[in-house]
Amino acid sequence: MTDRVGHPGGLRLHDTMTGAVRDFVPVQAGHASIYLCGATVQGLPHIGHVRSGVAFDVLRRWLVAKGYDVAFIRNVTDIDDKILNKAAAAGRPWWEWAATHERAFTAAYDALGVLPPSAEPRATGHITQIVELIERLIDGGHAYAGGGDVYFDVLSYPEYGALSGHRIDDVHQGEGAATGKRDQRDFTLWKGAKPGEPSWPTPWGRGRPGWHSECVAMAHEYLGGTFDIHCGGMDLVFPHHENEIAQAKAAGDGFAQFWLHNGWVTMGGEKMSKSLGNVLAIPAVLQRVRAAELRYYLGSAHYRSMLEFSETALQDAVKAYTGIEEFLHRVRTRVGGVVPGEVTEKFAAALDDDLSVPIALAEVHTIRADGNRALDAGDHAGAMAHASAIRAMMGILGCDPLDERWETRDETSAALAAVDHLVHWALEGRAQARANRDWAQADQIRDRLKEAGIDVTDTADGPQWSLLDGDAK
Repeated sequence: MTDRVGHPGGLRLHDTMTGAVRDFVPVQAGHASIYLCGATVQGLPHIGHVRSGVAFDVLRRWLVAKGYDVAFIRNVTDIDDKILNKAAAAGRPWWEWAATHERAFTAAYDALGVLPPSAEPRATGHITQIVELIERLIDGGHAYAGGGDVYFDVLSYPEYGALSGHRIDDVHQGEGAATGKRDQRDFTLWKGAKPGEPSWPTPWGRGRPGWHSECVAMAHEYLGGTFDIHCGGMDLVFPHHENEIAQAKAAGDGFAQFWLHNGWVTMGGEKMSKSLGNVLAIPAVLQRVRAAELRYYLGSAHYRSMLEFSETALQDAVKAYTGIEEFLHRVRTRVGGVVPGEVTEKFAAALDDDLSVPIALAEVHTIRADGNRALDAGDHAGAMAHASAIRAMMGILGCDPLDERWETRDETSAALAAVDHLVHWALEGRAQARANRDWAQADQIRDRLKEAGIDVTDTADGPQWSLLDGDAK
């Protein structure tokens, strides 16, 4: 097809199922259907949680730019063992706990410019569809009830393990021992009611859905039995996505034609820890950098690669984004208003090659450098052409500096930048004091920062800071 951005050529995506980059050919011409496994709303989101939202928002924007009508579904898991346990520990109703953290995730997505999904179904709103799916599996001999629960019979589906590469003899569901299971490799579709837990009526007794059944039912409800792309974090390949495939295929659905998985955000080579949530929660990070800068950082690596977080890497991204922003402001000031134009061929080729954002960003910075040279030489027409291309390209990446939502060069942004500079200056003095074993001086610096409303957390990546709320000072 010839796309709306004016560049012929097809999109190629890496499919986890085949382990290869394949031509994207939609089930329905001109239409792209995408399902993204969304949040289990058990706690506050940190930057590791929202990376998939940013990565696959770029996919969606690129498909739209190429002329596709996109249906994008992102679910919310609002009933789960972790939600129930955390709500109980906090002495709060489970539904309030889930709703509170669902709003926090929505706020984080919105803050980073992630487009709202076409629909955002909750598991508890689709009990009927989940029950119907389980009934189809029981009727087809792929599931059975036992001890109040319902399980999927893994051995009834010969292709189990095709996505993850797991051999059937090595499968461990991580669910622990269950008296109603015929085989410990089987996984739970429905959990029988327990005292004090929410439950719904079914033909096999009251209970609540298991994690793996909800996405299959909701994908079928909104996208049909066969759809184009299923997205999620690489940690979901097994068992979650493997178990989704088994259910959908056993029930007779074609299910996803492509499987895309994003890498983790890591620290010290390890998956981001919840213990760092106070520092790397979205509101805390947005005290140190602007939302567009954080979006640029989270989207700058290839979606399939690991993104190793460090304060240095974050600040490097800020400098890169600011360089683009400053060029656009120079053109607007000296030449006039900049209207988004067309992306360059190199940019389009990069995104068509499995969303190679690092190569696409390299092209953006090449065009920025060329545009600055044109502006310095008095070539206003050339500078404007480069600026228009940059607005188009950065818009597809979701962080066009001249988009009205990112126009934040105000006193608040300037103040945050100044605070960040001063805090890092103070932390360098604290680090030097500690190196000199002058613990009193190091403690004094930390105490003075706390008096100013700044909390310092020592991590393996060095000290990180965030603003205290008024009650914590």
